[in-house]
Amino acid sequence: MKSSVSRIGVIGGSGLYAMEGFEVHDEIAVETPYGDPSDQFVLGEVDGTSVAFLARHRRGHHFPPSDVPYRANIYGFKTLGVANLFSVSAVGSLRKEIEPMHMVIPDQFVDRTRGRVATFAEPGAVVHVAMADPVCSRLGALLGDAGHAEAVTIHEGGTYLCIDGPQFSTRAESQLYRSWGMSVIGMTNATEAKLAREAGIGYATLAMACDYDCWHDEHDDVTAELAMNNLMNSVGNAQRVLRRAIAACPADAPSSCGDASRALITAPDQTAASKRQRLSILFDSLLPENSKEPE
Repeated sequence: MKSSVSRIGVIGGSGLYAMEGFEVHDEIAVETPYGDPSDQFVLGEVDGTSVAFLARHRRGHHFPPSDVPYRANIYGFKTLGVANLFSVSAVGSLRKEIEPMHMVIPDQFVDRTRGRVATFAEPGAVVHVAMADPVCSRLGALLGDAGHAEAVTIHEGGTYLCIDGPQFSTRAESQLYRSWGMSVIGMTNATEAKLAREAGIGYATLAMACDYDCWHDEHDDVTAELAMNNLMNSVGNAQRVLRRAIAACPADAPSSCGDASRALITAPDQTAASKRQRLSILFDSLLPENSKEPE
């Protein structure tokens, strides 16, 4: 049963718990058909707006990027009634103008991951979704406006290249990605964006540039220590931007990336009742009313 806890969700890492204005009310474990989400969902309010927060890698950074339970995470947000999802993440910059400590709101993704399950579709419930514009333009604009209002250097638009990790790029890879015109590089967001679109959840990310990867001759190559230091120095700006964007997002606003971009292809008489029960929360408006077990 879907419970209307929040229409706004946030997925990210450490730092949000201490965000000024975030009043924590509860923490809950959400069961899903895809296993446990990364962590318990932290439920609370930001300036009177209900928000559901999830630590992508679990508190303490437990999961490497390819082992994050992405399907369980997005399914969990859907069960909580979330229709608008803000993501906060660390990235490496692949453009000179995107300096460390700057922020980026990507509007495109290139997915170079291998072997990750990035769909809820399965035999007997095949759903195709449009991904030409993978970011919710309304949520992206809210982040951009918030960044400018907070006097943060923020770049609106650009392409996020998603790799498996947890290793950073080789120098040859970094130069190759630059030649492709990529803007930033990360390890998580493309997978989240695909699943959020399938679930009919609007998605946008606030990407914090922590380094120049390893392509820039005049800057140190990325290391875990360098990335984490710059990440922690950017947290305060990210908190303020996020807080302002949440305040500007109507709590009852439906997703702008809903059913129009999704289509169930499987014939109605081939959609098993057991699959309908599991997937109804994701595809409730797409599944046939009288689905049955195929003979």
